[in-house]
Amino acid sequence: MKISLAPKVIKGDVRATAQLIRRIDDGDRDVFDDLAVLYKHSGRAHIVGFTGSPGVGKSTLVDRVVTKYREDGKTVGILAIDPTSPFTGGAILGDRIRMQKHFLDEGVFIRSMATRGKFGGLTRSTADAMVVLDAMGKDVIVIETVGVGQDEVDIANSAHTTVLVTIPGMGDDIQAIKAGLMEIGDIFVVNKADREGAGKTIRELNFMLHMSSERYVASGWVPPVIDTIAPTNQGIDGLYETINRHREHLFQCCRDELIKKEETRVRNQLMDLLKEGLMETALQRIGGIEGLNGCVKEIVNREKDPYGVTFDLLKKLLGG
Repeated sequence: MKISLAPKVIKGDVRATAQLIRRIDDGDRDVFDDLAVLYKHSGRAHIVGFTGSPGVGKSTLVDRVVTKYREDGKTVGILAIDPTSPFTGGAILGDRIRMQKHFLDEGVFIRSMATRGKFGGLTRSTADAMVVLDAMGKDVIVIETVGVGQDEVDIANSAHTTVLVTIPGMGDDIQAIKAGLMEIGDIFVVNKADREGAGKTIRELNFMLHMSSERYVASGWVPPVIDTIAPTNQGIDGLYETINRHREHLFQCCRDELIKKEETRVRNQLMDLLKEGLMETALQRIGGIEGLNGCVKEIVNREKDPYGVTFDLLKKLLGG
């Protein structure tokens, strides 16, 4: 019988928190009792997501913004979503080297999590890890996503404030933003603004926002475009102030928008849990992985078809 870690997490115990998040990431089903207890103590943290293509400097930006939070006395939890190694199944990058100065800071908890093949930029266990850090008492939870382009929309459904990061000279990145990512950003950052073409990138983003201005009438928030040079802290103060301003906008002036974000986040979390539970039940009904492999072979050999197999399995699951 495993001892509950929830009471220690609520008291801010770092070791218990790390142990519980590791068990969550490993898919341990015994964590649900702890999560049920912790959920009642969550809902207070401001969740900030940083997203954008690889190489735009998200880790350095997060490092600088977290420094500002700590200067203001805020405690921070960081979830860095890394690509999954095809060999080990673990995170390739591990805990971010650029954030190493925060490792010894008791007010900052950092955890890298592997995507494990999950599309959308977030892992299936990110939502549970957010609950843990929230219940631990962190004032702010920062999520840095892996950066997989247009598919990276999960972050908008998980964060209160979404910061979309790009850099000058990435024409493909701007095209991706045009194709749909404009809808998920609450704040747009042009990092590495000392590069050639920064002004052009900023103008393009402002133009696209202006063309989409009707979209922001209901919320009352028009996403600003901020230029930064993270290594030298240029623009970091402005970015930090804008993140806080967006939080105030949601929590004080736009409660309907906040509730809508929360409903979307919970709906997606519930759907993920249902899918996971149904998949596990389905596998049990057909004899686990061996049974699944048997179905695959029958389908490959054209003895059965995937539609009929799925229908028969659903009938078993639903008792039809």
